[in-house]
Amino acid sequence: MPEAAAPHPSPAYDLLSLGEVLLRLDPGEGRVRTSRQFTAWEGGGEYNVARGLRRCFGWRTAVLTAFADNEIGRLTEDLILQGGVDTSLVRWVPYDGIGRRVRNAINFTERGFGLRGARGSVDRGWSAASQLRPGDFDWNHLFGTLGCRWLHTGGIFAGLSESTAELTIEACEAAKRHGVRISYDLNYRASLWQERGGFAAAQQLNRRLAPLVDVMIGVLCDEPPAMRANPVQAREADLFAQQDMELRGEIKRVISRHPNLQCVAATLRRVHSATRNDWGALCWHRGLFYRSRNYADLEILDRIGAGDSFVAGLLHGLEREQCAQQAVDLGAAHGAMAMTTPGDTSMASETEVRALAKGPDARVQR
Repeated sequence: MPEAAAPHPSPAYDLLSLGEVLLRLDPGEGRVRTSRQFTAWEGGGEYNVARGLRRCFGWRTAVLTAFADNEIGRLTEDLILQGGVDTSLVRWVPYDGIGRRVRNAINFTERGFGLRGARGSVDRGWSAASQLRPGDFDWNHLFGTLGCRWLHTGGIFAGLSESTAELTIEACEAAKRHGVRISYDLNYRASLWQERGGFAAAQQLNRRLAPLVDVMIGVLCDEPPAMRANPVQAREADLFAQQDMELRGEIKRVISRHPNLQCVAATLRRVHSATRNDWGALCWHRGLFYRSRNYADLEILDRIGAGDSFVAGLLHGLEREQCAQQAVDLGAAHGAMAMTTPGDTSMASETEVRALAKGPDARVQR
């Protein structure tokens, strides 16, 4: 690959997010199968990071995606605009009136409670975003003329189709040429890969992308998460001792294979019930490990998108604070705050996140 250019001196964007944005229909305290009313949210693994960085941390962000040009697409755009993320780079695809050739992705998700876990039913076949392909975006214009500091994307978008996989590679190669830093969330979803080679095919793609990535979220393990042995319950003195030890070993293996990586980070979670989890995060950055504080017995309203909020806080700490410890602390706190409100995206302020990173305080603020 040719030597990377110097970063853009005055970029228009702090971060561009390449991914699919879905319309989430949320039955609140009820079940999808019995509900008569739904609250509409927007969400998507890659987009949620851009939204969190914009609303909580004040970054200038935009989303690179596609919508079918109908009322559902325009509703999703309106929700994105309310989150402050720039939609001027969205590709709009003519709608055929039926959805035979192109559609917008819809995600029915219930939050879960107690012994009943959260459950999603995603309808994303033939979505406009899943049909994106190499050549659909002018990377020289985006990275060279407009400029941005970060490109964020991930395994959900890359896993949508063969064409989005190739587009993800094209985007990362272009970002690397233009001196743009790249963050990539592995985010394996078995449902996306069940007809395309399963976990082995996802790993093959991720190994093609890993040499291009600066910050990786998650680790390139040899087995899908569901097949890995459950960690032994840790003592109360250290709720994540077993997870932490295993994760450090996996990160070391990843770094040995991909020395280009500057940072590898992952969340730690122990599930007591759908509404009570232990939560934390671990980060490797340029040779050293950093660990967030433990959020023990965290009460949860809606856990969807917590990992994406973690990534937003992590990137903010790396870029603006230039401190890996601050990065993992802000990421874990932002993810914890995101689980206290409904929807895929964070409603927290930076002041709240920084205060929580120092220690919890749930007293009334007057």
